[in-house]
Amino acid sequence: MAEQTGEKTELPTQRRLEDAIKRGQTPRSAEVQTVFVLLGAVTALTFSGREAWSQLASAATQILGHLYDTPVNSGSLQQYGVVGLLVVLKCAGPLVIGTVLMGLLAGAIQNRFQTAPEAITPEWGRVNPIEGFKRLFSMRSAVPTALGMVKFAVVFALTYSQMRSVLLDPIFSSAVSVDRLASFLAQTALAILLRVSGALVIIAAVDYGYQFWRTNQDLMMTKEELKEESKSTEGNPAVKNARRRRKTKSKAKQLADVAKADVIVTNPTHIAIALRYDRKTMKAPKVVAKGIRLNAQKIREIAALHQVPIMENKPLARMLFKHARVGSEVPANLYGAVAEVLAWVYRVNRYRYFAEGNQT
Repeated sequence: MAEQTGEKTELPTQRRLEDAIKRGQTPRSAEVQTVFVLLGAVTALTFSGREAWSQLASAATQILGHLYDTPVNSGSLQQYGVVGLLVVLKCAGPLVIGTVLMGLLAGAIQNRFQTAPEAITPEWGRVNPIEGFKRLFSMRSAVPTALGMVKFAVVFALTYSQMRSVLLDPIFSSAVSVDRLASFLAQTALAILLRVSGALVIIAAVDYGYQFWRTNQDLMMTKEELKEESKSTEGNPAVKNARRRRKTKSKAKQLADVAKADVIVTNPTHIAIALRYDRKTMKAPKVVAKGIRLNAQKIREIAALHQVPIMENKPLARMLFKHARVGSEVPANLYGAVAEVLAWVYRVNRYRYFAEGNQT
C-alpha cells in the first residue's frame, strides 16, 4: 500500500513548536480568560466594595437631601456631571483595573509570557465573508458553541434554586432598612458567585484540555514535512560534505602534529591530549591534538611510534579535553599542572631535548 504522505502522523519537532509560539499558536481558552476576569472582579470588590458603597451612599444622601435648595442651571449641571463622573470613577475604577489586569495575566500565562509579533500582523483573509461563513459553520466553531450551551445550562442549574429562594424571601415583603437589604443582596450575590465560579473553573479546565489537544493536533507533521525540515536544518548534502572534508583535514593535521609533541596526557584510554612547548616561539604550552576513544588510541599509537612520552593524568586530561582548544594555548588555570608534566618529561628524557635544542 502506498504511503499516505499527506496524513499528519508525526509529532511536532522542537523547531515547529518554537515557530508556533512565535506565531501565537498556543493553547488558548476563553473560559480560562473568563475565570481570571471573574477572579479579578471578586478580588476588587472584596477590597474596594465597602468603600464604593460608602461613596455611592454619601453621593445619594447629598443629592436627595438637598433637592429643595439645589440650583438647576447650565453651570450647576456641568458641576454635578463632573462630581458624578468622579464618584463613578472611584467606585468602578478598582473593578475595571482588577478585571483588565487579570485578563492580561490570563493571556500572558496561556501565551507562556512570550510576545507573538506574527499574531498581531493583520491578515486580510480574515475579513473575507466566504471564509467567515466557512469558519462559522465548521466543526471547529461547533465545539465552542456546544460548550457555551453546556456552560449556560450548568450555570443556570446551579443558580436557579438560589435565585428563586432570593425572590421568595420575606425580606422583600417586609419593612427593612436599606442597609439590611443591601447586606442581604450582597450575601446572596456572593453565594451565587461562588457557585458560578466553581462551575466555571471546571468548564475552563475541560476547555483548556480540549484546546491543548486541538493545538497539538494542528501542529502534527506529515512525513514529508519532517523530511523537509530535517533537510533545511542539517543543510544540503554539498555543504555537509564540505564540512566533513574540512573536519577530516583537521584531524589529519592533528595526527601529523602528534609526532612533534613533547608529551601525551591520557585518561588513560579514553582521552589523549598532545602538548608541545617551544620556549623560543611560544609564550605558553599549546595543545596540538586531542581525541577521544578511537582518536585517542590513534594519538597514542603515533606517539609510541615517534617515541613521544605518554603520561597518565586523569584530572588534567579531562580538564584539557573540556577547556582547551587544538592550536591554542592551554588555559591559564592549568599552567601549573602542565608545567609539572613538562618538567617531568624533560627530566626523564633529557637526552632527547638536548639533542633537539629544546632544553628548558
